[in-house]
Amino acid sequence: MASSLVWILSKSCRQISRPWIACQAPRRNLSTRSVPDVSSHLAPGGVSFPPLQSYSEEESMMRESVKKYAQECIAPRVSKMDECSTMDQEVIKSLFEQGLMGIEIDPEYGGTGSSFFSSILVIEELAKVDASVAVLCDIQNTLINTLFAKLGTPSQKEKYLSRLSTDMIGSFCLSEAQSGSDAFALKTRAEKHKDYFIINGSKMWISNAEQAGVFLVMANADPNAGYRGITCFIVDRDTEGFEIGKKENKLGLRASSTCPLNFDNVKVPEKNILGELGHGYKYAIGMLNEGRIGIAAQMLGLAQGCFDHTIPYTRQRVQFGKRIFDFQGMQHQIAHVATQIEAARLLTYNAARLREAGRPFIKEACMAKYYAAEVATLTTSKCIEWMGGVGFTKDYPIEKYYRDCKIGTIYEGTTNIQLSTMAKFIDKEYEH
Repeated sequence: MASSLVWILSKSCRQISRPWIACQAPRRNLSTRSVPDVSSHLAPGGVSFPPLQSYSEEESMMRESVKKYAQECIAPRVSKMDECSTMDQEVIKSLFEQGLMGIEIDPEYGGTGSSFFSSILVIEELAKVDASVAVLCDIQNTLINTLFAKLGTPSQKEKYLSRLSTDMIGSFCLSEAQSGSDAFALKTRAEKHKDYFIINGSKMWISNAEQAGVFLVMANADPNAGYRGITCFIVDRDTEGFEIGKKENKLGLRASSTCPLNFDNVKVPEKNILGELGHGYKYAIGMLNEGRIGIAAQMLGLAQGCFDHTIPYTRQRVQFGKRIFDFQGMQHQIAHVATQIEAARLLTYNAARLREAGRPFIKEACMAKYYAAEVATLTTSKCIEWMGGVGFTKDYPIEKYYRDCKIGTIYEGTTNIQLSTMAKFIDKEYEH
């Protein structure tokens, strides 16, 4: 069972000699780190309105623990994992040991039993060090675990949640060659036979596929019903006829595996339907809405991590007799980027708090994901410029942040999809 909030690093977190170790970002002194006296936030009438960056004791503990874990256990491995396009098995093992792969899973199934907002904080902290590790954790917690917890039968929960919290990675399989943004145009079919289905088709751009032990596959069980025939099937890795293709050679997130999948007469028992027959499209929409908050947190953490690595350099580098930080042109750019990062954080935290409170959050999730991705793009580009020539080399992690951030405007809904969704909500708000 994964130990909840036990963050003692094991011997496996040994140091690897890489140039990046010398440029680990220092800890910043931030003004809001834990929940202050509630009375200081009381509005007239005694109603409490704490700042968005106020954290519960549990959230603060988890945030600080993950920050320490990421710096000491993940940071020494980032460069090699990126260079080799491989997720270090010791990193995966330690994520489970730290309880970070089952954050919201009930302790009954070996999970940490924490909150959605805690998941967002964890993703943000991991992304400050490595966005590839962050997306592994993100997909596991905001998509896979949530789907099983919400839709699984008692036997499905017992079989899979107990593994997902301790030693099994899950993968969410929706995209296909002809169905990217138009996700419900998928062609993978599931044909009914007695008490089982036969799945045929293929998937593309499937994250975590190389390491996953279970796959949640969206396939159409009734093509005549259109997208209302889409159903979510649980497919185990060792199922006959199921093949994981060669992983993609990507620009960024290189340690995170992205692979095509092939289904050749894959036999799946009817009991492996997750949720209800023909409701897969609803589940996909719902989970992606939540998942976008996770991607926003990933982009936010990435931007902050890049910024934290860069600012100390601007304070040390001397040109024309003074620190480059002291040039007014630099100060204005730095202040502008810092403001953008803070705005992205508030959008992300607001969407997460809304979701956790059970209030409508879809528009806010789209805003957070769209804006955080744009801010990450701006931040990483500016940081390379501020670092100058060294920022363009692999001796510093800045160029990796720059490569990693681009996916933020593409996956789990492109920028244009986010804008279109926001516009629909705005239109409805002005109907009356």
